[in-house]
Amino acid sequence: MTKILLSLHVLAAIVAIGPVTVAASMFPPAARRAVPVAGGPATAAVGTVALLHRICRVYAAVGLTVPVLGLATGAAMGVLGSGWLVTSIALTAAAAGVLLAFVLPRQEELLGRLRGEQAVEHGDTVQLAMFTGIFNLLWATVTVLMIVRPGSTTGA
Repeated sequence: MTKILLSLHVLAAIVAIGPVTVAASMFPPAARRAVPVAGGPATAAVGTVALLHRICRVYAAVGLTVPVLGLATGAAMGVLGSGWLVTSIALTAAAAGVLLAFVLPRQEELLGRLRGEQAVEHGDTVQLAMFTGIFNLLWATVTVLMIVRPGSTTGA
């Protein structure tokens, strides 16, 4: 059962978190390129920005399966009290917080401006890129902890 849970956890992380990290990273430069035109925001560039935001939102919701399966896997392995896992849980919560509090709202704001035929400020896209980078760095750290498992007694 542990191998099945671990496999599902890893697959969920790849399928759910991967698209969010890529789409979120692509969003700021796409928003910079999306220049609204008179007569409506129906440019392909604005459509791309909207699609990237939608990918982030949908896969963020799907990504909730990752910690759920991770906790089930940790319980099955008997490692819920391990320092590497507790740290990973805290970093996962921090990554979710950054995504929900900083990345998605700023994406919505920039997309709203573009749909309202307003230009986006370069500084706003830079700030969004910074928060996206923090989100990605947190997930990269969790990934390394999941592989290295410092202090683990389970054999890695």
